Amino acid sequence: MLKIKRVPTVVSNYQKDEAADEVVRGGGGCGRNCLGKCCIDGARLPLYACKKLDKVVASEKPALVREPPVAFLESLVLAEWEDRFQRGLFRYDVTACETKVIPGKYGFIAQLNEGRHLKKRPTEFRVDKVLQPFDGSKFNFTKVGQEEVLFQFEASEDGEAQFFPSMLLDADNSPNVVAINVSPIEYGHVLLIPKVFECLPQKIDHQSFLLALHMAAEMGNPYFRLGYNSLGAFATINHLHFQAYYLAMPFPIEKAPTKKITTTETSVKISKLLSFPVRGLLFEAGNTVQNLSDTVSDACICLQNNNIPFNILISDCGKRIFLLPQCYAEKQALGEVSSELLDTQVNPAVWEISGHMVLKRKKDYEEASEENAWRLLAEVSLSEERFEEVTALIFEAIGEGGHEQNRGAMIDHQDKADTADVDVINEKSVQTHTGRIVKGTASECLVLQ
Repeated sequence: MLKIKRVPTVVSNYQKDEAADEVVRGGGGCGRNCLGKCCIDGARLPLYACKKLDKVVASEKPALVREPPVAFLESLVLAEWEDRFQRGLFRYDVTACETKVIPGKYGFIAQLNEGRHLKKRPTEFRVDKVLQPFDGSKFNFTKVGQEEVLFQFEASEDGEAQFFPSMLLDADNSPNVVAINVSPIEYGHVLLIPKVFECLPQKIDHQSFLLALHMAAEMGNPYFRLGYNSLGAFATINHLHFQAYYLAMPFPIEKAPTKKITTTETSVKISKLLSFPVRGLLFEAGNTVQNLSDTVSDACICLQNNNIPFNILISDCGKRIFLLPQCYAEKQALGEVSSELLDTQVNPAVWEISGHMVLKRKKDYEEASEENAWRLLAEVSLSEERFEEVTALIFEAIGEGGHEQNRGAMIDHQDKADTADVDVINEKSVQTHTGRIVKGTASECLVLQ
């Protein structure tokens, strides 16, 4: 059994040591106004029901739309997030954190965020099991305060976007909710928690992953990305959730060259990353969003069933999905990571792998370089041989294992970046979200009382 002792990121103000988290729950609730069954009787939250996407063809090129500059869901997220900021619910002001683009070819982004690492009793996390049962005695999202939850989120029954300013929380129906991360990495940092009352463990399933794609598409902003970390790949809470935030610049991984491996029968294009420190796969297009979601979900379920930790970046409004198997935590537990890298206290999860390096020491920020970023991320990556083995497992799981050209593409060690398909994020005009947001309305959303 491999374990590491580390300080988990505090995502909620109610996150405490497990030993101190037991609360006497009487008829009036636990006294914290939490999201647990003890307190939700009569609780209400806004509900956003997004357009269904299961019949919409995914396109590699953005379609012409008549939407306003800021979509309704985007304005809702930012207004509610700003409200919680004004109420002092965050542990620090992330807008005051220094950020810079590291000089070099790739444009890695460094942020000095000393507030994310406050003293707390180290907790042991098992890193050699991607699938672990949910443990209600440990911190989970039913223990967050209701004031940390922004709204409920689901697909509309009639296919049209709708907004209800106040809806009862239905414990029997287990809603999807969006909550703040009280230790934000960037402006608008939120958590998407599918079926919160079902207490699902941190593992990908088809329905929850499609929900994440719905959110990415509905936001309509390529600078709003969603990320996922599996257990063993620096997920610190074993309760199903995705993370998301804004960063108004391309991630290095989004600019990395790729080489097409194959296109599935449902037109999902699968490529591998080239000239990037972490080996990974890129999924895009597909006849429908459902096809793209199902293909990626099948790949993730394959990794889970084979106990292979991984990270996911949902990019470009859900049109491009990066799947990144990794082994850093395993190396760390086995003592195979240098003390120099360990001293940085950086746990390379989805954001770091994507090129947004969240640094906790001023020394590392001041000395940040492309060479240092590359050296850290290279330790995350599977070896070429192991990556080929893992990719073969994935292709078999999604029904592409029988194609000889796929295997040939994967074992071609003569790949040249100058012959690759270089896919770069759609650089359409978007807001940077550095100013104050005021609650407002937008078109194409029916607001129901």
